[in-house]
Amino acid sequence: MTTINGIAASSGIAIAKAYQLVTPELTFEKVKADNPEEQIGRLDQALKISQSELEKIKAHTKENLGEEHAEIFSAHLLILNDPELINPMKEKITNDHVIAETALEEVSTMYVDMFQSMDNEYMRERAADIKDVTKRVMAHLLGVSFPNPALIDEEVIVIAGDLTPSDTAQLNRQFVKGFATDIGGRTSHSAIMARSLEIPAIVGTKEITTSVKQGEMVIIDGIDGNVIVNPTEEEQATYKEKQEKFAKQQEEWAKLKDEPTFSKDGEQVELVANIGTPEDVEGVLSNGGEGVGLYRTEFLYMGKSELPSEEEQFEAYKSVLESMDGKPVVVRTLDVGGDKELSYLNMPKELNPFLGFRAIRFCLENEDVFRPQLRALLRASVYGNLKIMFPMIATLEEFRQSKAILMDEKDALKAEDINVSDDIEVGIMVEIPSTAVTAKQFAKEVDFFSIGTNDLIQYTMAADRMNEQVSYLYQPYHPAILNLVNNVIEAAHKEGKWAGMCGEMAGDPIAIPILLGLGLDEFSMSATSILPARTQIRNLSKKELASFKETILSMGTAEEVVAFIKEKTE
Repeated sequence: MTTINGIAASSGIAIAKAYQLVTPELTFEKVKADNPEEQIGRLDQALKISQSELEKIKAHTKENLGEEHAEIFSAHLLILNDPELINPMKEKITNDHVIAETALEEVSTMYVDMFQSMDNEYMRERAADIKDVTKRVMAHLLGVSFPNPALIDEEVIVIAGDLTPSDTAQLNRQFVKGFATDIGGRTSHSAIMARSLEIPAIVGTKEITTSVKQGEMVIIDGIDGNVIVNPTEEEQATYKEKQEKFAKQQEEWAKLKDEPTFSKDGEQVELVANIGTPEDVEGVLSNGGEGVGLYRTEFLYMGKSELPSEEEQFEAYKSVLESMDGKPVVVRTLDVGGDKELSYLNMPKELNPFLGFRAIRFCLENEDVFRPQLRALLRASVYGNLKIMFPMIATLEEFRQSKAILMDEKDALKAEDINVSDDIEVGIMVEIPSTAVTAKQFAKEVDFFSIGTNDLIQYTMAADRMNEQVSYLYQPYHPAILNLVNNVIEAAHKEGKWAGMCGEMAGDPIAIPILLGLGLDEFSMSATSILPARTQIRNLSKKELASFKETILSMGTAEEVVAFIKEKTE
């Protein structure tokens, strides 16, 4: 038995066998082959297995994510059966007496290099497809296991270096009971996706992929942040008890599902959820969410080979608004760049992409991408309670320019006799320190603020939240952060506007009492955090917490803040 410590990213207990989601080593020795027929047979067999896998993945993707996402695998299947790619491999085996691996590598590399050098964007994308497909075929030639998260059909715990959004989109909650990764923090995409999937997760273990073998029994303790490898029967029994206890706690929380959120002294706040896809709405409603505080629209753009159409976006936004049945839905316009790259947009490579050409900066320079999204949102607005917010706003000019484009599209739609709601609030995410400092000026023009603490903290502390070496500086409770948050809330209230928070800090049990005392109106968090947060707030006095405000804001360190708030609330 081994215990590995990490960061508890998503609560719960999971017990299952390990599934290593890592790309295998695909190196081989280039040797001559005496029997070309045997090598061609090996190649044909590897192609056949790959085709069977891709057909299953395509069917799974179509069923779970829709026809459009499945089309990428149609392209992969075409490559597998393309004689212009396969025949040269067989000719090389026959003429040069090489093994199938050598033929596959040399022919595919030739095509990849050729396509990558072309000016045509579509052809460059085909190079990436060829790489993906031939990597799968190579794995089967070498007899090594190739990871297919979409094909998992037994209860497992996924072990990975990290999980991309597309990896997690393929995970089936019926079988994937939890996951653990080498890297990441509570605000990494894999952690956020785990909470959306409502499965236990441990991130940032640094060593899980090297410490766990395929098929070993693993326990994920998403409450205390531990991974137990090869537990004894006694330990499994102990954790099953802990699992049952957590399930009972969830049953208690569920009793508050349809209740509004009031503090002990009768002050009301809103608890809403962060979502990435229309499918996430079910989790919001089943966890008692009073609305959607952040709809991350970039997931509509990811895992694709081209931009989503206006119609496709309209259907997604309409679906969410209708499902929420009049409850508020705050939609963030496209936020790409930083750690969210879209290959088909050919975004520039930057030395520091988090401080570069991303989010609203990209959209204002690419109105052909921005305007269709705004049109889709405006068309969908009549189906529910829509609020629109712009990300990464640094200056008033950016907000004014963004809003002007929105109003321009609204006028254009009305001229086309298309109905648009006249009751859409337009706000901004506050994630840049300069915006938080000048919140008083912004508050005169925006309808609301939503504080994005994930970025606000890293920008204020000059510490990349994905960099393990400076992770100690990612301090949500640091007085500098709390003073910025307070400044935003006070500026909003002075102008009769509301202030929310959509960063992970909003669902943090230590931060909740602080934010309640600062006067935050709306807390937006992972859906699974809503009921525990509602339970916590019902036991807190907002007036009492507000009386500690000046004391907390004048403290010197995050540690002092945490010690003080724990003493006053426990």
